[in-house]
Amino acid sequence: MGFSYPVVLDLTDADVLVVGGGNVAERKVAGLVDAGARVTVVAPLVAEAVEAMAAETQRRPFAADDVLGRRLVVTCTDDPQVNALVAATCRAANVWVNSADDPANCTFALPAVARRGRVVVAVGSAGASPALAQYVRDRVASEILDDRLAAAAEVLAAERDAIHAEGGSTEGRDWATRLRALLADAAADPEPGRDPA
Repeated sequence: MGFSYPVVLDLTDADVLVVGGGNVAERKVAGLVDAGARVTVVAPLVAEAVEAMAAETQRRPFAADDVLGRRLVVTCTDDPQVNALVAATCRAANVWVNSADDPANCTFALPAVARRGRVVVAVGSAGASPALAQYVRDRVASEILDDRLAAAAEVLAAERDAIHAEGGSTEGRDWATRLRALLADAAADPEPGRDPA
């Protein structure tokens, strides 16, 4: 089964290539830059918005050595032959590649993502339907993700860091019960620190 092992990556200062310079590239570059990646864009035509976000822009066709040393490559041109060439080059160089809306030319999939503070929910459909993944993501974002979860994540992170700083282990602790208690407290007092009227 393809795309069945989800991960969340740390792309801080990672060297990432985006092949393509249009509207789809703009969305991909924005997400990568938000994740802290250093993005190089290669395309004969590059939109101003894409160039403004990218660390480097090269206005030219893709070349095979463009993928060398990259952590990830994302291709989003409107030319299926170029996308296939980029994917094949990446596979040969053992570099992870995503080809927008083209699962056959991907070694990783980009899920639909919802964020609230530290909480990140990613929904995929194994390449079957981006629209389905977006629908599920939107339901989760509107019905489950809220400020209480984001606040709970901060408290739990601080508690785990304190335990580790003291040389303790977080293994075996009942974090699920602690989370439920935090959420119950937040539901009882949705605005902590505010005196009741």
